Amino acid sequence: MALVFAPFGGISIELQVVIALVALMIGIPHGAVDHLITLPSLTAWQRVVFFASYLAIVGLVIWAILAANVLGFQLVVLMSAIHFGLGDASFVSELNARNSDSSSWPKLPFAIASGFTPVLIPLVSEQSGQALQAVKPNLVNWSMGLAPFLFVAMTAVSSAAILWLLVKKRYSEVLDLALLLTLSLVAPPLIAFAIYFGLWHALRHTARVSLELRGSQLQHAQGRPAKAFWSAVLAGVPALILVLGFVFYLAITVGTDVSTQLLWYGLVVVWALTVPHMLLTLRLDVRALASPAK
Repeated sequence: MALVFAPFGGISIELQVVIALVALMIGIPHGAVDHLITLPSLTAWQRVVFFASYLAIVGLVIWAILAANVLGFQLVVLMSAIHFGLGDASFVSELNARNSDSSSWPKLPFAIASGFTPVLIPLVSEQSGQALQAVKPNLVNWSMGLAPFLFVAMTAVSSAAILWLLVKKRYSEVLDLALLLTLSLVAPPLIAFAIYFGLWHALRHTARVSLELRGSQLQHAQGRPAKAFWSAVLAGVPALILVLGFVFYLAITVGTDVSTQLLWYGLVVVWALTVPHMLLTLRLDVRALASPAK
């Protein structure tokens, strides 16, 4: 998308913020069906405990990030990169299993590169200052002066992973990482985030969730994968509406200017939701990565 706008002088920061907000809305439903997968096997009392624990974790993380912006952001960057990397690697492992591909492949290098590339590189690029200024000014120096080193190091790690996968003849994963690296290097940071979160990670996770969600499983059994996918998406829409309502409430009650604070509070809420979401999906990820192809 950045290449499309490049002849016109690039994308304004205001438009980047709008696109990032849209990406948040597209991406939120992918993590909003965790309870639908977990709850059917729980008793009524266990469901109460589940919801209470889930919301308590979210509330605690929101408070922690708002109380310590920089430290909270640093932890979120690390946590998100691990979550994205495990998710992408487990997605590939599940595809291998379904295609009866039992060949070994470098899962760890792929997980590190696929998780840290779209998170870290945009945040330490030369354009990151303007993006972070638009999100939260005191995050501009979040890397504590290590941005140039982190940029070079992560670009080298990602390139090395691509070469390793190329030697192993894992061409699909090579294309995966090459596109991610190109996106992270070329697109403005908020645009890179928007494309990755809303149109990459979220869609992949939703496809995986459709294999676990009962309604979607019925559609899969009838040979309707597209309907199974949209069934999983629609299942998360009510939670999306609740999240958006809470973000507006948070921006109005805590912030001073909704127009400038909305993206920041939207990100804070999404980051907070990612913590219990990551804990719940960790079981699926570990199972997919540990299971041999059949």
